[in-house]
Amino acid sequence: MSAPDTPKSLIPRYLTQRVRTALQDTPVVLINGPRQCGKTTLVRDLLGDDRDYLSLDDETILAGARSDPVGLIRRLDRAAIDEIQRVPALLRAIKKSVDEDRRAGRFLLTGSADLLTLPQVAESLAGRMEIVTLLPLSRAEISGASNGFLDGAFQGRIDRLSTVGGSTDLMDMVLSGGYPEMLRRVDSRRRQSWARNYLQAIVQRDAVDIADLERLDQLPRLLRILSQYAGQLVNFSQLAGQIGLDAKTARKYLGVLEQLFLIRRLEPWSRNQLSRLIKTPKLYFLDSGLLGALGGMNAERLGQDRTRFGPLLETFVIGELLRQISWRDEPLYPYFYRDKDKNEVDLVLENDLGELIGVEVKAAATVTLGDFRGLQKLASAAGNDFKLGVVVYDGEHLVPFAERLFAVPVTSLWAPSAMLQADR
Repeated sequence: MSAPDTPKSLIPRYLTQRVRTALQDTPVVLINGPRQCGKTTLVRDLLGDDRDYLSLDDETILAGARSDPVGLIRRLDRAAIDEIQRVPALLRAIKKSVDEDRRAGRFLLTGSADLLTLPQVAESLAGRMEIVTLLPLSRAEISGASNGFLDGAFQGRIDRLSTVGGSTDLMDMVLSGGYPEMLRRVDSRRRQSWARNYLQAIVQRDAVDIADLERLDQLPRLLRILSQYAGQLVNFSQLAGQIGLDAKTARKYLGVLEQLFLIRRLEPWSRNQLSRLIKTPKLYFLDSGLLGALGGMNAERLGQDRTRFGPLLETFVIGELLRQISWRDEPLYPYFYRDKDKNEVDLVLENDLGELIGVEVKAAATVTLGDFRGLQKLASAAGNDFKLGVVVYDGEHLVPFAERLFAVPVTSLWAPSAMLQADR
């Protein structure tokens, strides 16, 4: 089966080169990420005429794969297989095939669930497979801008620029998110309709494939409740009580939503000597558009109640940076900072050397020195490993507040410009 004819992706994905490189030296490459984020389009853009293409969303192919996974794989030489999480047994068959023939790039897979969290497949392809994560579109990709913010920040540099667009443009960016189908819809009601259908499809299909949940119908309700807790500390008992579950079951359901790339928990950053840090994780949605749709948000409502914009903007900023992390060759690890005195930093990014930057988000057009209190505490705790701290805000100018501390417009995260040294 050859790949169907499809138009090339209108927006180049920055992860593409990582996938191409992996296919040159690794037998199996898996592109993981949420449904409808562009995985299939990326795969089709990469396919050549010498590779079979199978989608497990095709019911006939799905039935055959479940009936005889070994036989299906035995007949393939080089193949792309979409939605591999629907038949985990295929991974064991692929393992046997690549053990017999370890040519690079034999299998290009996609999955709409985090396969490494599934017990039955976690070790199937260890050492034989490279996994890359494709998230919804970033603003850097949409605008075609360079993604130099993180590289510069870890070198103590920050972009100097004026903002691109005003508050209305930013609000539209936040509400649109990064799912291609939501970006195509200008009307907020159409976005919310798409989001409802999207979540229903995930519950009815992907959640069933990866988990045995007794009360599957509670997942949509749980997501709506979670949308009210975005960016907050996770209280499992409180969440469980709202949908009539115990805390252990609530943790299991949250784990499924994480496996499906809908939400993400961030753990608190700590060093061994920092005994004052709390241990409770925070909860974030991976896409601000999906979060806004779940809450019935539109520009008019946010204009009437600006306080509701804060969690959405925080989700948007953290989501943008997580997307930028996903296509980097050098890994970065996301955390948040909060001590028992309630000094907080929304996002802490740490590299393998222990160096870190801090990002605080403020949904306002002005910034004061008090907004840097959490970053100052983080800088003191990290010492020389602290490279830069920024308060990202809905304003127009980059403003230095102290050594290694800046207020920066949201668009600084992706807009190209000249660099400003952080020690100025």
